[in-house]
Amino acid sequence: MCQNFESMKFILLLSVLLTLSYSAVAQSPPVQSTVNVQDLYLAKDDGTGKVGELATAFVTTDVPIYCVVQLDSSTPVTVKMNFVAARVPGVKADTKVVSVSYTTKDGQNRVNFSGKPDGKWVAGSYRVDIFINNKPAKDLGFEIKESSAKVTTTAFFQPTSDAKPRPAIRRKKN
Repeated sequence: MCQNFESMKFILLLSVLLTLSYSAVAQSPPVQSTVNVQDLYLAKDDGTGKVGELATAFVTTDVPIYCVVQLDSSTPVTVKMNFVAARVPGVKADTKVVSVSYTTKDGQNRVNFSGKPDGKWVAGSYRVDIFINNKPAKDLGFEIKESSAKVTTTAFFQPTSDAKPRPAIRRKKN
């Protein structure tokens, strides 16, 4: 009977251990296997050398152009941006203009890249290609248009304060 009691004790102990290990595995959070791009947008300079507000329209004098990559996780990854001249006069199609990568640190989920030419941009179609750990993640196409020399934006027209009306011209009678 002693041997039977020892066997039952062993089986009971094994059942308790299996139950506890199953509970521990069932309660552990799911492991996120990949990091993805949550948001990708372009921006102009804010005037102080930093990223400004989101922009969708660019002209050749918008130097630099920023690319903001928002990740869906703060797990460290290597994010790479290729700034590509998709269809630009005088440039072979799909030529990389700027290629840069950055490895995030634990807790970082945003990367700001910037691209700038020597001088000003050439008008045409461009694209940014984003890679995470060397795998294609997302791309965004955009246009850079020729900047016009005389661009004026006015909410309304109003005469200046020093403007004085001219007297009407009177004709002489014969």
